[in-house]
Amino acid sequence: MKSTLKKVIPAPLLQFTKNTYDGIRRLPQLPAAYFHPWRRASLKRLAELKDIHKGKRAFVIGNGPSLKQTDLSKLKNEITFGMNRIYLLFPELGFETTYFCATNDLVIEQFHQDILQLPMPKFLAWRSHRHFSNQLPIAQLPTFIYTSYTGPKFSRDVRGRVWEGATVTNLALQLAFHMGIEQVILIGVDHNFTSKGEANKTVTSEGDDPNHVVPNYFGKGVRWQLPDLDTSEIGYVLAREGFQKANRQILDATVGGKLTVFPKVEYNSLF
Repeated sequence: MKSTLKKVIPAPLLQFTKNTYDGIRRLPQLPAAYFHPWRRASLKRLAELKDIHKGKRAFVIGNGPSLKQTDLSKLKNEITFGMNRIYLLFPELGFETTYFCATNDLVIEQFHQDILQLPMPKFLAWRSHRHFSNQLPIAQLPTFIYTSYTGPKFSRDVRGRVWEGATVTNLALQLAFHMGIEQVILIGVDHNFTSKGEANKTVTSEGDDPNHVVPNYFGKGVRWQLPDLDTSEIGYVLAREGFQKANRQILDATVGGKLTVFPKVEYNSLF
């Protein structure tokens, strides 16, 4: 059916129709996504972060098993973006990431109390605000980003809508751009999972987690979603193009990573 529509309907009209449909699907989230007090506070924080690291480099740390082969001690004095359950590594590392990001509903639902205790600036999907008490002072709340599943794009300014691109890594890349980062280096973005199945399907872990850096990352009893690597790659391509147009770059220093979107660089050569 989709292939037939592509043949019959001109591409610009088909894209316009899709964008309109996506926009309608997002209507229930408005106007709270812009006018709720928590989001207003988030917008103020994001304004203060615009170009705060202009011209600098940063590392976006995935959570793949390849991190076991990466000397993370080198990152102690670097700007770093950690994601999801990266905090499980903090005791071993001896330092914490500069920033923290999470967008996945299941991650935030199950671990929001852990996330709330993290001391660094935290960026979460706006829809996850329902997991936090209305009694919390705004100053203690994460910064909420209005993310969506639909309408693929790369946002240079994350105060508006941000497309998730099926992975929190895409949010981190858009945040890095917003903050003025000139060069982003990916590590631990293996883009390869032992667990196979339908993209985005919710499953419950039955034991140790072979897909991430530590076995209790999504350990026994934890619900998580199988990866959507194809959609992730669409987001990565948009990010690569967004950075290139601004004369910035994204490099991939993941040890043995399967992602081919970004230029590869040897990790130890960066120091």
